[in-house]
Amino acid sequence: MQESRTGRQLTLRHGAHTAVVVELGAALRSYSVGERAVVDGFAAQDRIAGGRGQILVPWPNRIRDGRYRWDGQDLQLPLTEPAGGNAIHGLLRWTSWRVVEASERRAVLDVPLWPQPGYPFHLHVRAEYALSEGGLEVAVTARNLDASAAPYGFGQHPYVTAGTAVVDQAVLTVPARTWLRTDERGLPVAAEPVAGTPYDLRTPQAVGARRLDTPFSDLDRDADGRAMVRLAHPSGAFGTDVWLGEGANYVQLFTGDTLPPGERRRAVAVEPMTCPPGAFRSGTALVSLGPGERHTVRWGITPWGE
Repeated sequence: MQESRTGRQLTLRHGAHTAVVVELGAALRSYSVGERAVVDGFAAQDRIAGGRGQILVPWPNRIRDGRYRWDGQDLQLPLTEPAGGNAIHGLLRWTSWRVVEASERRAVLDVPLWPQPGYPFHLHVRAEYALSEGGLEVAVTARNLDASAAPYGFGQHPYVTAGTAVVDQAVLTVPARTWLRTDERGLPVAAEPVAGTPYDLRTPQAVGARRLDTPFSDLDRDADGRAMVRLAHPSGAFGTDVWLGEGANYVQLFTGDTLPPGERRRAVAVEPMTCPPGAFRSGTALVSLGPGERHTVRWGITPWGE
């Protein structure tokens, strides 16, 4: 038997719901209800590709040239997206996280983020996954162990499915009033109203030919404070909601058009984020995490229908 390439596999079960979280990066590997795949994940023996299910801290998305200035200091991060000249998706994706708790319905993992070139700050990060009849709930908390404030942002990268071979026929709803126009390097150049554009998805619409790798903000929320992104089967009989709770004020939608052939447009990555791409340079919605302070983001996945 081929060994896992993502470390320990933590399987959560509740009724027909099954989710698997892995030791490598505390990533969400899979989620299904019965025979229906809710996320387009990866096999235990596979290398994680396309950021599938990964936790993105201490920043989501991209930092132009990997350079930023913080507290009077110029800092340079490794360029982990060389083709674009960007630092991408944080520093903990390829790190083994420690399993703190592994029970039938709950998994908790944590990891230190040590001071290093480009990010000379000491954090402790904890990820909690809980499965119930209402779906999967995720909470990620960062605590600053340093004596000075640290820049911080969070994102996560689940690819959501709707029971279609490609996402073109799937019906998407995004409760956002603003979209961020990006340049050829995937970094925002302007925030614009969605009204009158192909990015106005406040009412259900087929994904169609839209090629999305697009951040959204100004999210409308329900009485519980949650913004709900919905991907539904064209029949309307079933689908998946990704809800964005505490701390998740941005969302990035990605239809996978730049993935390798065979992986493109199989699912829509619905990425909860605390800040937009480039926040370490722009400062937009960037968290200044003070000494001893904690910051928590809550989000989740709710499958519905048959």
